[in-house]
Amino acid sequence: MDWKAEISAARDRIAGHVQETPVLVTDGFGLGYPIEMKLEQLQHTGSFKARGAFNTLLASDVPEAGIVAASGGNHGAAAAHAARALGHKAQIFVPEMAGPAKIALIERTGATLTVVPGEYANAAQMAQAYEAESGAMQIHAYDAPLTVAGQGTCFAEWEAQGLQADTLLVAVGGGGLIAGALGWFAGARKVVAVEPETSRALNAALAAGEPVDVTVSGVAANALGARRIGSICFDLAQGMDSVLVPDEAITAAQQALWRERRQLVEPAGATALAALMSGAYRPEPGERVAVLVCGGNIAPDPFP
Repeated sequence: MDWKAEISAARDRIAGHVQETPVLVTDGFGLGYPIEMKLEQLQHTGSFKARGAFNTLLASDVPEAGIVAASGGNHGAAAAHAARALGHKAQIFVPEMAGPAKIALIERTGATLTVVPGEYANAAQMAQAYEAESGAMQIHAYDAPLTVAGQGTCFAEWEAQGLQADTLLVAVGGGGLIAGALGWFAGARKVVAVEPETSRALNAALAAGEPVDVTVSGVAANALGARRIGSICFDLAQGMDSVLVPDEAITAAQQALWRERRQLVEPAGATALAALMSGAYRPEPGERVAVLVCGGNIAPDPFP
């Protein structure tokens, strides 16, 4: 697939429906070098997921039954927001581990919401059953070409904003976001995958040579807790750098983003920065690095 062409088309398609998110350069984290950061937590519904949701809906003939999505929280909110904006019905399935803040966010969109015991994989099973029963169109959270192309618009936008970095660090759950990065840059810039030690679907797949099931837990599990990496991501990710960070490093980065730059983000949103602050990824001398801050739906909601 010509991912650059697909992402360029997606960017034109979703223009006017998503927010161009700001970029900053900061040396405020005590690392001794500056970091470029894109603040995608300022996107509609608090994460990059709106890009893939709008791209999917705008490129598809949505049936009368509307759309269905399974989500750890952020994708469900984005899909529901896009559906409401474009006049479609939405049925969203989330696991209990999505937490009250993300559940409330989805409820505010007016979508029909079902909270499922267990983790994301359990919600995905129920969404598939609903799709078969109702005829609704499923918007996959990460492993679908239109989703990946939509997420890739984040990186096309960043490059147009003057991205200087040699290396980008991107948090990984199911792999839709980092697949978009790999598809857009196509080797022109280094992309590093960052995952929690306790939710490591891509890292485990690269080690095994194929996608495998992993157990999921930890502070970022409701956003990065895919049990198995998406096949699109796995195919694009061959040979890339993959690092793991402990929960304590994620929490420390989350706190640092608030203290140093007054950016209130969820654990997943701080995971890429955690790789630099913890030393899980150490840039070479002179290597210019960038971090994508991907989500801001913190729990508990500071303003319920």
